[in-house]
Amino acid sequence: MVPDTPQPATVWAERYGNALMNTFGPPQRVLVRGEGPWVWDADGARYLDLLGGIAVNTLGHAHPTLVSAVSAQLGTLGHVSNFFATPTQVHLAERLLEVVERGGAPAGSRVFLANSGTEAMEGAFKLARRHGDGARPRILALEGAFHGRTMGALALTHKAAYRDPFAPLPGGVEHLPFGDVDALAAAMGDDVAAVVLEPLQGEAGVRPLPPGYLAAARELTTRHGALLILDEVQTGVGRTGRWMAHHHEHIGGGVVPDVVVLAKGLAGGIPIGAVVALGEGPAGLLGPGQHGTTFGGNPVAAAAALATLHVIERDDLLTAVTERGRQLREGVTGLGHPLVAGVRGEGLLLAVTLTRPVSREVAQAALEAGYIVNPVAPDAIRLAPPFILSAEQAAQFVADLPAVLDAGGAA
Repeated sequence: MVPDTPQPATVWAERYGNALMNTFGPPQRVLVRGEGPWVWDADGARYLDLLGGIAVNTLGHAHPTLVSAVSAQLGTLGHVSNFFATPTQVHLAERLLEVVERGGAPAGSRVFLANSGTEAMEGAFKLARRHGDGARPRILALEGAFHGRTMGALALTHKAAYRDPFAPLPGGVEHLPFGDVDALAAAMGDDVAAVVLEPLQGEAGVRPLPPGYLAAARELTTRHGALLILDEVQTGVGRTGRWMAHHHEHIGGGVVPDVVVLAKGLAGGIPIGAVVALGEGPAGLLGPGQHGTTFGGNPVAAAAALATLHVIERDDLLTAVTERGRQLREGVTGLGHPLVAGVRGEGLLLAVTLTRPVSREVAQAALEAGYIVNPVAPDAIRLAPPFILSAEQAAQFVADLPAVLDAGGAA
């Protein structure tokens, strides 16, 4: 075991550069500890984490219920292969079927447990391939979409900078103009296996689908016999103030999709992913030997997810997400700052849009002021804080934001 010797951030950063592949660039800070919505770096500086590990740390850091659940499970059974089942795995699948659809999932629904969002999207991609037994070679996604970086998920992702270095990607995927119902209707046909959508496009700058779009997509996919697959990796598990973003009437319009993909905040920081297939048809597309995973359904990850879902329900965090999101939205727009164009998003998945493309400078100024935010687009700052963010903490961020914007805008 390597001794935990305190070292300054510069030393850790140098060691990082010498030991890890340069896939993320130099780390902004070396973080060593967290508690609630706060984190501390190797030099002792404290930051309010308004990014939450990119919408992952639902309950903040070191939440006692989550720590207790993980510790207890690891003390009894840490891992088994999927030749066997565990109670936590079964219980989690049952809970997901309860929360993914209001009133419960349709009869015959099933869950596949994975380790991440991109792996879960791979599972959904394979469901789409199996749908139609080869007679439906086309899959439709949207411009601006981000669905992951493994090859199938990358094929669904739109950004050329992510895709081009790894061409050729799995074929058959077409990207349509964002939010354009007419374009979707024109592209649909009986040779389409699936339409894959994010209710809010997170990596594109937190862009919600226009009201009515999901309802139109549901009607078109039903008419042509295609699957409607919703990527709720970033938006699911309460992030928008409902269990699923498509539960909002103005977003989902009451639709029931065929497949919902989850990850990120599901286990509060422990790696997990899930493919929830709704109904006998979608749930029966993959049979024994057609998909698998070594760590998916791991009892420790399942226990973490169950604890996370429990705390969200026990502490009424869906209401807290709605209230804190409204507070941040109204507080930021109420500043009247010339660099703020507006705030978009839902619940605690928000983007502060800027009048100039200086998001990187603003994010750096925020970091220097003790706030972790994300320059998700050149003119947008993403906020995805833990659900436990307090009203006082949100208010302090809003109060400090003008100085951050001034510094970032002048950089």
